[in-house]
Amino acid sequence: MSLPKTRTEAKALNAKYYFTGKPCKHGHLAPRLLKGTCMECRKVEWQTQNERRKSLPKSEAAKAAGRRYYERNVDLVKARANCRPAEMKRAYRKKYDENNKERRNLRNLLRKRRHRQATPKWLTEAHHELIKNIYLQARHMTQLTSKKYVVDHVIPLKGRKVCGLHVPWNLEIMTHEANCKKHNKLVGVSSF
Repeated sequence: MSLPKTRTEAKALNAKYYFTGKPCKHGHLAPRLLKGTCMECRKVEWQTQNERRKSLPKSEAAKAAGRRYYERNVDLVKARANCRPAEMKRAYRKKYDENNKERRNLRNLLRKRRHRQATPKWLTEAHHELIKNIYLQARHMTQLTSKKYVVDHVIPLKGRKVCGLHVPWNLEIMTHEANCKKHNKLVGVSSF
């Protein structure tokens, strides 16, 4: 599709764009709007304005609109989030934790409390040593390989139907990815 060569031609033809074939003052060789603005310059301006807007605090109306959008499009939002690269997810989590230190501390406190409450008083020192060795083995496996290994509870401490104990025979070492997929489900254990 050919564009008019000058602004006056574009006005006469009632066209939105024209192309002079000459670069703008910033060196872009692109079509121009009828107002005379280069399209590439306009894109750069939009990007800088969007970056500036991202740094501004959101109004309550904007937050409410975001919540409504999420409620209407939960599956789409989750699918987009799952498609993001792992590095981007890690960076987002790190930034979230830095901005929400109280929540991160509370989450860690609750996790430690859950472990403490799920550890029976009748465990011996040998049992505690076994638990410690399982965690050390997972850390050692992570250092030896390029995959991250974690300690998982076979019967989850916070399950839907039943809650397990923090004992050596309820612990297993698995990759971080497999543990995330398992979440708090009973896998490989007969259903109750």
